[in-house]
Amino acid sequence: MPAPQALIPNSAVRLCATFFGTGLARFAPGTVASALALALLLPLPASWWPVAPLVLAAEATIGCVLIARRFPPKSSGGDPGWFVLDEAAGLWLACALPQKPSIMLALVAFALFRVADIFKPPPLRRMERIGGGFGIVADDLGAGLYALLLTMLIASAYSAS
Repeated sequence: MPAPQALIPNSAVRLCATFFGTGLARFAPGTVASALALALLLPLPASWWPVAPLVLAAEATIGCVLIARRFPPKSSGGDPGWFVLDEAAGLWLACALPQKPSIMLALVAFALFRVADIFKPPPLRRMERIGGGFGIVADDLGAGLYALLLTMLIASAYSAS
């Protein structure tokens, strides 16, 4: 797996790609990056919902596509474990509820996103095979969408009872 410096010589771009260095965590860098993305989202005011998480997800997606176009094909290590900006994009999409979630509901979205991202239910595994920079982030956006929909169902069921 190529080191970040080998694929991304620019330190500012490398900081984005590793999502402020979380991609360099020794254990579960995707989970660490997702946790930081959630921590950055929670202090935002309720009046910014759902626009803020959607804008952040879109910006991170664009960043993924632009940064990852320098990478070799996935079959040659083009989706390195330290590249975790895609996890932030997926987590932000997972939290794009119509209203700002409570901390508990945000943690539910976080957990559902990580489970979907790790286990890749259909068609997420197939989305991983999409080429280029979008292929790196597509499965994370799919996992975020799964998590968002399930979190909305849980919130709806909880409020109905």
